[in-house]
Amino acid sequence: MLYSVYEFQKQALSQFSTLATAGTSFLLHPLNPFAYTEAGTAAAHALDVFAHASAHYGKPEFGFTHTVIDGRQVPIEEEVVLRKPFGQLKRFVRLGREDGLDPKLLIVAPMSGHYATLLRGTVEQMLPDHDVYITDWRDAKMVPVAQGFFDLDDYIDYIIEFFETIGPGAHAIAVCQPSVPAYAAVSFMSADDHPCAPRTLTMMGGPIDTREAPTTVNTLAERRPLAWFEHNAIATVPVIYPGAFRRVYPGFMQLAGFMSMNLGNHMMSHWNMYKHLVQGDGESAEASKEFYEEYRAVCDMTAEFYLQTVETVFQRHALPKGEMMHRHRPVDPGKIRKTALLAVEGERDDISGLGQTRAALTLARKLPADMKKYYMAEQVGHYGIFNGRRWREMISPVVKQWIASHHG
Repeated sequence: MLYSVYEFQKQALSQFSTLATAGTSFLLHPLNPFAYTEAGTAAAHALDVFAHASAHYGKPEFGFTHTVIDGRQVPIEEEVVLRKPFGQLKRFVRLGREDGLDPKLLIVAPMSGHYATLLRGTVEQMLPDHDVYITDWRDAKMVPVAQGFFDLDDYIDYIIEFFETIGPGAHAIAVCQPSVPAYAAVSFMSADDHPCAPRTLTMMGGPIDTREAPTTVNTLAERRPLAWFEHNAIATVPVIYPGAFRRVYPGFMQLAGFMSMNLGNHMMSHWNMYKHLVQGDGESAEASKEFYEEYRAVCDMTAEFYLQTVETVFQRHALPKGEMMHRHRPVDPGKIRKTALLAVEGERDDISGLGQTRAALTLARKLPADMKKYYMAEQVGHYGIFNGRRWREMISPVVKQWIASHHG
């Protein structure tokens, strides 16, 4: 019922968005005298903001055509290296730069309601110096039920298989939620002395131990029993999608939760967007539009993955307590002895509080001190850890240097 109501609302808003776009075009048409009045332009831009806010956004494209290496433009082509039911391993091939000399880098994108394209800025910054791969997760509502289930254990298996596909000597960056499964995968590969275990693992804003500086997200997960989440957060995919009848945690619910946490900021962003349009500052308005087009492009997670993550990571704190299991085997970070670990946190992160990611360094108790590093980015929120100016100027140089120093 919940999903059906949302679909009805989405279709209705889509029609209103279309009408608002038409209204904007009419009000700003050069042959319309009203277009040359303050009232006319104000009304037109108000409709423009409404049309943008009420539109539906599908999966975005990465859109990379080239990168710059040594002052020279190098073309980029996307290649699907391995295709799985719930995700694919995508590589950004730098044409003419396929000599294998640059470090191979796997960026593990979150499965938390957004597409991997949310890390476009992360990928872009790493491309000039690395052979970049990314986990491109599928929207669960697009996966037929016949393809089976996907939970946290499967997520870990996928990461291990992706490392095996890339081959020995790779590096990894896990952004936010996948810090836990990526850390678990490296723990298992280290315990098995796996030849494809990565040389470095960088965890950015990840909930390794949510008992440290708990945020609103952590508190909500702890105060509600798992049955509450199953009853209130899980919905059934409607018949109009390939994944009909699959039980999922809808992306629109995740988006609503995140936006409600900072509702005032989001309202001010749209108000500023409107002011920029009225003032003729189309560049600033376009930047805000691009951000929200990406931010509001959401996808569903399987119910089993969502519920297992809530219970294991946020309620039981199984990983830091030494109680996390994978396929009946304990996850033991103490087995990590050769993979260098970098923990990155944002001073103003309201999703993963300070200390939650740094806990990974403590848990890797047998890893030499010179193979551990902690970096706290001042005045940086959760999104700014992996996107934006501070990521480019402050954080990415630290990550690049860490990879280079352990590349052999």
